[in-house]
Amino acid sequence: MSLSNFTFLDYFINIIDIVLVWFVIYKLLVVIKGTKAIQLLKGIFVIVVVHSLSNLLGFNTLGWLMEQVMDWGVLATIIIFQPELRRALEQLGRGKFFSRSIVQEQEEQDRLVEEIVKATSYMAKRRIGALISIEKDTGLTDYIETGIPLGSHISSELLINVFIPNTPLHDGAVILKENQLAAAACYLPLSESPFISKELGTRHRAAIGISEVTDCITVIVSEETGGISITKNGELYRELSLETFKEMLTKELVDDTKATSSGRWNLRGKKNG
Repeated sequence: MSLSNFTFLDYFINIIDIVLVWFVIYKLLVVIKGTKAIQLLKGIFVIVVVHSLSNLLGFNTLGWLMEQVMDWGVLATIIIFQPELRRALEQLGRGKFFSRSIVQEQEEQDRLVEEIVKATSYMAKRRIGALISIEKDTGLTDYIETGIPLGSHISSELLINVFIPNTPLHDGAVILKENQLAAAACYLPLSESPFISKELGTRHRAAIGISEVTDCITVIVSEETGGISITKNGELYRELSLETFKEMLTKELVDDTKATSSGRWNLRGKKNG
């Protein structure tokens, strides 16, 4: 069929078809983000590129080998990506594959902020050390796997109980994912930045470290001073008042569900010591 025979309706249907395909691909990438599957996906991309180049340059043996890999690739992909595919199908069956309404997300994030602020206030007054990372767009699955899985409903009481000294889960970080307490006693990467103040301990270095490799928000309560800090994008904001702390969490977790913020935080805390 020539292009001249296409009607406006044909063009419209094709555009909708392309948009839907890209949307499905995007949702699948969202499902596997932050998991080891994303690294395997990069490997598949490399195989496709090598196959194309081998055909282009006439490397017959290499081309044949890549064809065998691709022929068996579908079966291998199903086996390798089985956990992610199962999770995607479960979300589809629960009606969660597509995004929830902004109102629902905002209500959940409002409650999340309140619970974190309540728990942080309690621990700061009693100088109970705490480290809480909140997942945003970049997945934290690899770090969740280093801890003890919980999958619990988030409450201030549970957060406080986790960090009570001399309990099995208090050492390490708590990671919050999709409005759940995903895991406790998680190991976070320590920052190797030479510009970090020498007075800061392992909690602060771990909080800065995770913020350097992901877009998560991490809350720190100092065991020595009871001071409240936040890290984001490799920056440490120290000695925040409870009001400023709540304002920053609301900015990052609640306001971002409405629209992407174009401005920076209006901070009253100290930066990097």
